[in-house]
Formats: sequence, structure tokens, C-alpha cells
Amino acid sequence: MSCCKVESIVSVDERGQMVLPKDLRDKAKIRAGDKLALISWDKEGEICCLYLIKTEHLADRVKDFLGPMMKEV
Repeated sequence: MSCCKVESIVSVDERGQMVLPKDLRDKAKIRAGDKLALISWDKEGEICCLYLIKTEHLADRVKDFLGPMMKEV
């Protein structure tokens, strides 16, 4: 069973950049040049959450999320 958890706390620098810790990059198999989709979750008109998903896994995540809803249509 999969679940979400806080992996790390990162800071944003004055240029708006942040660094993903090396141990997390290794664990997630994120390499230089990998593409990540930044997905926001809007709550009451304000972005409250940001998610990073490797673009190679994005289509599968969309299917997982929308699949049950599409069966009802």
C-alpha cells in the first residue's frame, strides 16, 4: 500500500530555487536532466500543495486518478 509522507523540508532561495536533497534524489531515482511535472492543488482560490511527478509516470498517475471516475460516466 502506498502513502504520502514528508520526506524533507527544503528552503527557497532569493532566486526562487530549491534543492532536493541527494538522499531523496537517489531514493526517487531522479537524475540530472530528468523532467518533473509540478502539479498544484488549489484550495479556496489559493495554492496549498505542490507535487512533483516524473513526467514518465504522469500518464499512469492520471489514469489511476481518473479511471474510477471515468467508469461511472
